[in-house]
Amino acid sequence: MSAHRSNRERTDATRLALLEAARGLFVERGYADTSTPDICAAAGITRGALYHHYADKRDLFRHVLTREAGAVAADIEAAAPALADPRAALLAGSQAYLAAMAVPGRTRLLLIDGPAVLGLAELTALDDAHAARTLREGLAAAMARAPSEIDAYARLLSAAFDRAALEIDAGADAQAIRAAMQDLLTRAIA
Repeated sequence: MSAHRSNRERTDATRLALLEAARGLFVERGYADTSTPDICAAAGITRGALYHHYADKRDLFRHVLTREAGAVAADIEAAAPALADPRAALLAGSQAYLAAMAVPGRTRLLLIDGPAVLGLAELTALDDAHAARTLREGLAAAMARAPSEIDAYARLLSAAFDRAALEIDAGADAQAIRAAMQDLLTRAIA
C-alpha cells in the first residue's frame, strides 16, 4: 500500500515539476521559443518522463492552461460565493477575474499564446469550463433572460473582460479599466 502511494506521490511530483517549469518558461520565452529539452532541464526531469506524462509540448501547454484557468475560476468563486444578491456576487466576481488575470504571465498564457497554440475553439471550450462558466452562471442568476440571451451576454462580456485584462497587462490605468468594467457590467444587468 505505501509503495503504491509512493509511486503516486512521485508521479504527482513529476507532473507538478513539469507544469511549473513549463509555465515559467512559457511565460518567460513564449510557447514557440520554449523547447521540451529546456522544460526537462528546468524541471530536472528526463525527456522520457515528460513524454510518459504528456503526449507532446502542446499537450503540456494545454495542461498548464487548464491549471491557470482553474485558478482563475477558483479566485472568482472565492470572491463571489453564493451571495444572497446575485448582482453583488457578479460584480465581486468580475473584480476577482481582473485580479486573477493580473498574476504575472497569466494574460500571456491564456489570452495571447493560448489562442495561437490551441486554436480558438479549444480555448473557448477551456474558458467555458472555467471563467466563462462562472460569468454565465452569474448572469443567469442576475438577469431574467432566455438562455440564448444569457449566452450572448456572456460571450460579449467575456470578450470585454479579456480585453480589459490585456489593457491592464499592457500598462493601462488598472483602476480606470476596473471601474469601466464595473460600469459596463452594471448597465448590462440593469
